[in-house]
Amino acid sequence: MDALKAAGFPEQQIYRVPTKSNDIPGAFDAGNSMLVQHPNVKHWLIVGMNDNTVLGGVRATEGQGFKAPDVIGIGINGVDAVNELSKAQATGFYGSLLPSPDIHGYKTSEMLYNWVTKDVEPPKFTAVTDVVLITRDNFKEELAKKGL
Repeated sequence: MDALKAAGFPEQQIYRVPTKSNDIPGAFDAGNSMLVQHPNVKHWLIVGMNDNTVLGGVRATEGQGFKAPDVIGIGINGVDAVNELSKAQATGFYGSLLPSPDIHGYKTSEMLYNWVTKDVEPPKFTAVTDVVLITRDNFKEELAKKGL
């Protein structure tokens, strides 16, 4: 959310909604609740902790009559987005941030090794910056680069 604010997105137009679960049904229910609370909003940017939470939000907007041009959904993971990005007609799910499994796996193993063998506790938060935005236009190529 800090990045949205830093980019000039109006703070009063950033809404948060808790999900019962971090899957499509949980996010769908949360999204419906959010949409009912803000009936005057005509365009939505949907972000979440993974692709499925974003897909649930996108499905909620579709159920409320929103069309793809009025919704921008961006998830995280990439692999769960393949079916959505493969659809013949675009939906409000614009894309997903695809992490580098080889890099993140190596860094995770390294941090765990250092913690166990050297008592160097890893940071509570590690920024993930080496991601690629995959969209309908590039997802096949980008997934192939990662061997996925």
